[in-house]
This record gives sequence, structure tokens and C-alpha cells, in this order.
Amino acid sequence: MTSQGEEKFLRMPDCPVCGSTSLTDYKQRTFDYHTLNQEHIKITDSDYGKTWDLSRCSSCTHIFANPSPKPDFIQSLYGQIEDPVYEEEARGREKNFQRILAFLDKILPQQGTLYDVGAATGILMNAARQRGWQVDGIEPSLWAVGVAEKKYGLKLRAGDFQSTPGPQHGYSVVSMVDFIEHIPEPQKAMHKAYQILAPEGIVCLVTPNIKSLAARFSGRRWWHFRPAHLNYFSKTSLHTLLDRTGFSILKIRRYSWTFSAHYLLSRHPIFQFLIKNKHLASFWKRFPIKLVLGDSLEVYARKQCQR
Repeated sequence: MTSQGEEKFLRMPDCPVCGSTSLTDYKQRTFDYHTLNQEHIKITDSDYGKTWDLSRCSSCTHIFANPSPKPDFIQSLYGQIEDPVYEEEARGREKNFQRILAFLDKILPQQGTLYDVGAATGILMNAARQRGWQVDGIEPSLWAVGVAEKKYGLKLRAGDFQSTPGPQHGYSVVSMVDFIEHIPEPQKAMHKAYQILAPEGIVCLVTPNIKSLAARFSGRRWWHFRPAHLNYFSKTSLHTLLDRTGFSILKIRRYSWTFSAHYLLSRHPIFQFLIKNKHLASFWKRFPIKLVLGDSLEVYARKQCQR
């Protein structure tokens, strides 16, 4: 008889990217996933080095959580997230997004409509709107949806991208920044992106690269090894995912991050003395630091109309 806890998780018999049943064990779990709650998966979580049991696909090299949380369970947790620290870093995060928007300006004839998936508090959408884009987006966290409306005047759709109805063939761009690694069914999400894009529309993905030098150098302490991440892509598995869902890759770049010195210091217990009171914290928040670690992929792919 299956326990109530076990019903929240599912053993994956095949690869969520290519469907192959040729799987091998890649890594044993380093946390008890049965205790998973919304605190484990918020954006600013710092449980680095904590992973699920991971399987590797022998066909496309994709690495993924196995067992994995069922889609309805993980989405219910994302709906409960509150993460004020994320919005405190809005200035640096906007710098990250401006780079994406500038590249979209280069490869598209004009600004059109942009749909942001996993929009969080709407920082990317707000920046796109200021550059002339018409914007729309979806976010499961009710807290984040509220912040987006209060701070930026954005009315996000609240819910799960894969199951929430959306218009067909309407958007110039679908952006998925740090989204695809968080969901148990990445192929389903990419099919949905294909459906809502206009002919020859662009999907922009940002996701960790498990084959990066930073990942190999960091080993089990790689900062992208965390409970929120269910999928670990490489260029190979991303090519497979996009090709199978109707996209042709235009460009792959290394994603860069901008955070305040305060945020980076807060990520490790050894530096807590430097931010222990509000005056020190305020001082370190003034200094932005750009991290070019090369361990996340920034991918632009075009929808192919012959399907």
C-alpha cells in the first residue's frame, strides 16, 4: 500500500527530455525529499549541495531527479512561496535581464509581445515594458503576483504554465529564465511555449549547465545543486529538448549574474559577521558585483513552422 507521502513523488521510468528508458544512477540524494516544503524551493534558498537522487539518460545525457515530485505537488509548493530577499536584489536582477532584452532587440525586427514564464515579481516584464514591449506572464507564487501588481502595476497570471490556458500563436518571445530546471516535465513546457508563440517566434531559456567548468570544479558544493532543481541540462540535452519540441537554436551564450555584495556575503555562514547589523548590511547593499561564472546557459531558439 502506498503511503500518503509517497503519493507526492513519482519514479521516472524514462527520460523527461528524450523519452529513453536507458537510465543509469548518477548521484545519491543528499537530503530527505519527503520533508520538501516551500522554504526549500524559494529563489534565494541557499541549501547548496543538496540534491535529489539523480538519474542520467544514456541517450541524451540529461540528468534529472528520480524520483521526482509530481507536478501538482511541486506547483502547490511554489504557490505558497514568499521570498522578500528576491525583490531586494531587483536592481541587480534587472541588469541581468537587460542583457537578454538587448540581445532580443538585435535578432528581432521590432519589439512585440513577450510572455515571461516563472515571472517571479515581474522584474523582467517591467524592464521589457520600459523598452517598448507588450508584456504578459505567469507565476505560481501568489505572493510574487501581488508584489508585481503593487510595485510595477503588472497583472500576472497566477498558476502553472503547463496547465493554464493561454492564447495560441500570439507571442513574439517566450522567456524562461531559471524556470526549466524547476519542473518535472520540461518537454511539456516547451510544447506549450511552441503553441503560444507566433510563427518564427523566439524562446529564450536560461538554465544551469552541469557540464560547465564551474560545476566540475565545485563538485558536490556547486551552488546549482539544490532542492529546487529537478533537471540539470547540458548543451547536448538542451539541443535534444529544443529539437524535439520544434525549435532551432540561434545562439547559446554564457549567462552572467549581478548581485549586491550583501547578497553574496549572506550566502555563506562564514561571512555573517560582515552583515550582522543593519548599518553593515546597508553598506554592503550599495555595491553591485557581476559574476561571470559561465555555469548557466543563455539560449535563444526559433520556432520552426514545419511540424
